[in-house]
Amino acid sequence: MVKNDAKITKDERDLIKRLVAHYVKNQSFVEVMLKQLSDAILGSADLMAHVHSTKSRLKDPEHLEDKLLRKLKESKLKKRQFRLSEKNLLYRINDLAGFRILHLHTQQIVAIDRELRAVFNQYRFPLFEKPKARTWDDEHREFFQRFGMRTIKSPTMYTSVHYVVESNSATRATCEIQVRTLAEELWGEVDHTMNYPHESSVLSCREQIKVLARVTSSCSRLVDSIFRSAESGN
Repeated sequence: MVKNDAKITKDERDLIKRLVAHYVKNQSFVEVMLKQLSDAILGSADLMAHVHSTKSRLKDPEHLEDKLLRKLKESKLKKRQFRLSEKNLLYRINDLAGFRILHLHTQQIVAIDRELRAVFNQYRFPLFEKPKARTWDDEHREFFQRFGMRTIKSPTMYTSVHYVVESNSATRATCEIQVRTLAEELWGEVDHTMNYPHESSVLSCREQIKVLARVTSSCSRLVDSIFRSAESGN
């Protein structure tokens, strides 16, 4: 984990303020994109047949400012150029608009992936990058790899499949779509409450959240087993 203790100059803080102001100025545009994507997803009966529920949100400007400061400090510590600007902010920060798809059991991601890609093609939302599954669980990693999904090992025990799509408008912007099970959503919401935007200073909470991740994984396996039993009739 990078220690973000690099000093920030006044000019750099002014840059961050300008970037946040640029987002606030264009927030209505980002919101329209999110609504278009939401309508396309919710309007697909083939996709929604595998979906339990959905959520969507726009990024809070204060959270964006905190994220940009962390990225700036990390760039300085790694001696890399900070490349975010008003020209590229709306598409280089992928989670200004976020859409979440929740489903019941792991196997459903195969059909969800297929139908999501069909929605993207139908409504001309190009993929900004290849979809990836973030997971710490080796068995889940093997499952995703078997059907061709790129995987990323998650040291924080966060689990979710991520898609990033571009707007179909003249102005470039991106939206992040997260797909996860209801069990994974429980862990994600607890972790987000305790560890975002900064990790909890309480050691016992951090340790308990790790235990919750393992319990969540067991819960997902049990739910998967229930559905496999129902399908096989045994």
